[in-house]
Amino acid sequence: MLELKNISFQAEDEGKEIEILRNVNLTLEDQFVAVTGPNGSGKSTLAKIIAGILTPTEGQILLDGVDITEKSITERAKLGIGFAFQQPVRFKGITVKDMLSIAAGRETAVSEVCSMLSEVGLCARDYVNREINASLSGGELKRIEIAMLMARKSKVSIFDEPEAGIDLWSFQNLIRVFEKMHEEIQGTILIISHQERILNIADQIVLLADGRIEKVGSREEIMPTLLGAGQPCKTLTDKL
Repeated sequence: MLELKNISFQAEDEGKEIEILRNVNLTLEDQFVAVTGPNGSGKSTLAKIIAGILTPTEGQILLDGVDITEKSITERAKLGIGFAFQQPVRFKGITVKDMLSIAAGRETAVSEVCSMLSEVGLCARDYVNREINASLSGGELKRIEIAMLMARKSKVSIFDEPEAGIDLWSFQNLIRVFEKMHEEIQGTILIISHQERILNIADQIVLLADGRIEKVGSREEIMPTLLGAGQPCKTLTDKL
């Protein structure tokens, strides 16, 4: 279980302190959780604070009752928190198989790597020995990073707008991947997204606005509110 207690975050912009998150309190059980809200509401900042990329100005983060507020992203990864960047990182000289083995914490067989790559819509034989470098597109990197989190089987898996740069077929496959991850890992999957189809498979939706949590509830409770209020839920065609 992940608990956020009175999380606030300020950043400096042109000499001024800007409050991005204000007294965020949230408890995440082993569920599929989607965080949504208007652009600039603090969604990505919240994800980075949970992952350990950013440190909150105030507040406390607990993982299974242990205070991890001051722990680094590496320390949190060892404790079971995985993070997929909106813009995945490239690693020259490291192959896709190498990265999946690192993510799994053990040497993975080629057949296992092929299975994971197939899950995210990549032809395994074309990618197993490819370097994670500039020759890969953003969409390919995104899918490889999702496969890495699948391999890790983290307690908490965080995805920041995973649909970015994903084509229609891959997006449909992405939904299935998240459903399968949730079923197999039995941990928390936290996704930052505007996509209605992703929100519709979440157990819980968190609505952020102006750096505060406006509403938390099931999809049955929150979706009618979002659609009725004209919140930025998007279909894939809005992004193409």
